[in-house]
Amino acid sequence: MANQDAGKNEVLLYAPLTGKVTPLENVPDPTFSGKMMGDGIAIEPTDGEVVSPIDGEVTLTFPTKHAVGLKSDTGVEVLIHIGLETVNMEGEGFKVHVKQGDQVKVGDRLVTFDLQLIKEKATSHITPIIITNGDILSSLEKTSDDTVIAGESNLLRLALKEEKKAQNQTKKDKGTKGKRQGLEYSEEAEQIVAAVGGLENIDAATHCVTRLRFALVDEDIVDKDALENVNVVKGTFSANGQYQVVIGQGTVDKVYQAMVHETGIEEASKDDVKAAGGKKQNWLQRAIKTLADIFIPILPAIVTAGLLLGLNNILVNPIFSDEPIIEMYPSWAGVADMINVIASTAFTFLPALIGWSAVKRFGGNPLLGIVLGLILVHPALMPASEFALAAVEGNAPTWNLFGLEVNMMGYQGQVLPVLVAAWVLAKIEIWLKKRVIDSLQLLVVAPIALLVTGFLAFILIGPVTFTIGNWITDGLVSIFEAAPILGGLIYGSLYAPLVITGMHHTFLAVDLQLIGSTGTTFLWPIVALSNIAQGSAVFAMFLAAKDEKLKGLAGTSGISAWLGVTEPAMFGVNLQYRYPFFAALIGTAIAGAFITVANVQASSIGVGGIPAFLSIDSGMVSFFLGMLIVIVVPFIITFIIAKRKIK
Repeated sequence: MANQDAGKNEVLLYAPLTGKVTPLENVPDPTFSGKMMGDGIAIEPTDGEVVSPIDGEVTLTFPTKHAVGLKSDTGVEVLIHIGLETVNMEGEGFKVHVKQGDQVKVGDRLVTFDLQLIKEKATSHITPIIITNGDILSSLEKTSDDTVIAGESNLLRLALKEEKKAQNQTKKDKGTKGKRQGLEYSEEAEQIVAAVGGLENIDAATHCVTRLRFALVDEDIVDKDALENVNVVKGTFSANGQYQVVIGQGTVDKVYQAMVHETGIEEASKDDVKAAGGKKQNWLQRAIKTLADIFIPILPAIVTAGLLLGLNNILVNPIFSDEPIIEMYPSWAGVADMINVIASTAFTFLPALIGWSAVKRFGGNPLLGIVLGLILVHPALMPASEFALAAVEGNAPTWNLFGLEVNMMGYQGQVLPVLVAAWVLAKIEIWLKKRVIDSLQLLVVAPIALLVTGFLAFILIGPVTFTIGNWITDGLVSIFEAAPILGGLIYGSLYAPLVITGMHHTFLAVDLQLIGSTGTTFLWPIVALSNIAQGSAVFAMFLAAKDEKLKGLAGTSGISAWLGVTEPAMFGVNLQYRYPFFAALIGTAIAGAFITVANVQASSIGVGGIPAFLSIDSGMVSFFLGMLIVIVVPFIITFIIAKRKIK
């Protein structure tokens, strides 16, 4: 079946999963987007089953069950890596239905997995399918379909080199593998250890299906050139406190064992390395990572709500004429009201979303986090905006607790109160679980944890954090009001570098706090322009480049950036060549200063790219002019320099 539609020297590789096809360059992991392991394609699965894409042999299964390696009857080697950073799940949610050495046909079940669990616990559910021995191919043609069906849709058409050459290559590979049994990688292992700074620079080391993972004492002393010159090393990068060395499937475990044997380094688990990497981060990095872990899972709900609010803005505001659409066509008023209810729900009950994600991140029961968030926005509580006016008039509602007056104030749209309360709830729950016998936990742990946290939230946590949140909001507003040009210029030029460090996630919480306190945010429109600027710079590289690989990467990553995802453009092209990145910074700084002076405000957080105008509440014309700046300026600067530098 695998070759029935192919020519003599061709191999058809069928889709191993059902889902949406994604270019490999858009995978948010440099091992795959940089094609360190080889070329291929990726799928965003819609169900939890992996089937064989070829007729051949299972060459690799992994203890953590998150990847499987295959070799076709014609010698093509395929790696299917289910999700990203799924190695840290330690096999939870996966079931492997084959073992190494099994013969399989196209459509045979290989692995089943819990898709929802991967979405919750892993970095991404996107699944790369990689050809790891692409040197035996003369061409690799990828499907043009947007979606594929497992075992049925053609995914890749592979043309082998001359049959004799391919056979010789296969024999050579087998001979090499035969020689490299046991500890034959000891020399390479020693070279790797020396290049990363020696044993004294290694805090912990482990490996996954494709790479060695080090927690290093000091990454600055790594000799990257020497490391990448080791013949088994295909690439290196640093992420989340771990220095990762890409080796490849089937080889990485042998290199690791040789490293353990030759250097005496202690074997470590993924959790050991992750913990060691976390310790290496300073308090600011750990705080930023914690905020990212909390806000990234709820981002789809916030962005969706922002898009729908943008649609509502078009209906209820006079954008296209002097009158809004609902006044020109009253029959649309009901549609606008319904859209507003659907769209505003995520922001109205934002503490419930944050409570779920935060309590989960802090190790507690996420369902209790939802309840905690809903408690803080209970209908019996007066919203904070109304409470302030009622307090001035002297009729603000309060509870009397044995003479202590406690404000009956809700925290709709607020971030800090539920974040701190969620941490307290999780810690109380964990403490109680360690001390209450199993048979009584259901009756004791949750009620006590929720009751104590609830009282603390209304008496202490809420008022204190609400005040701090207002200080932060007032401080930012004051700075941007006092020097709008300087504020927009600085934030516009710094946002993209913040993305590199991961610190940009901190400002999601700031944007939400601004929206909750003032109804709008002046920071997020600059974020949207920054994304567009990175896309414009990479599109200039697309037109200027002569290399087809660079053209392909620049084209797909440019579209992605204009739709709000800049990592492929930034890490794949702009940072590599540097001048496109700086051109984007210049364009964003100019546009940021311009729209800040024009007082452009967004009523919600939407898609941070071309569709961003849907979320703009005031200053629409100025925002479009800002978009024009970040499209034209980075493009022209990058194109002129690229024409001179790219030969």
